[in-house]
Amino acid sequence: MSEQRLPPLPAEAWGDEEYAAFGTLLGISGDKVPRAGSGDAYDPARFDIIGLLVRHPKMARAFLNFNGFLLQRGELPARLRELTILRVAQTRRSAYEWGQHVRMAARNDISEDDIARLARGTDEFEGADRLVLDATDELLAEGHARWETWQALTKTLGERPAMEFIFIVGVYVLSAMAFETWRLPPAAGTAPLPSP
Repeated sequence: MSEQRLPPLPAEAWGDEEYAAFGTLLGISGDKVPRAGSGDAYDPARFDIIGLLVRHPKMARAFLNFNGFLLQRGELPARLRELTILRVAQTRRSAYEWGQHVRMAARNDISEDDIARLARGTDEFEGADRLVLDATDELLAEGHARWETWQALTKTLGERPAMEFIFIVGVYVLSAMAFETWRLPPAAGTAPLPSP
């Protein structure tokens, strides 16, 4: 990947709107967000993705509220959510998202063996794992799920988790497009994107 084209907002440029946007993701008010450059674990300057998004704080706030719901308050099981995100990152060649979500994998019932299997494709998965991985591929290839796929998703996951699944694919396709356009590099020490 070439040099990053759009840098994160520098710490000295953060104001009330930017802190409020990040607070939306954290579930706290902007005045409770650690200040940029403070070195706190939730110092916004530690998160390049947040620094990029808050260059447009009103959009960031809306996006982070929705993305925060999908990641933290949704009904789709965390393992299936993370496998879906990893498959989108792998297929859309998003090194940043792959690295971030491999890092999150262990906290979400995904083993190193699961990551290695996913790097090889979807054939080694079964059950609900295979269903969401194949449905992700279908959505990416066709722009929609076939009706029989939708029925399988709702039967296996339930209607609301199946709805969330569709939106997770869409949100992470959107993220991959943005981050690749802006050339957001993977965070230091994260897993490299597997070869296609």
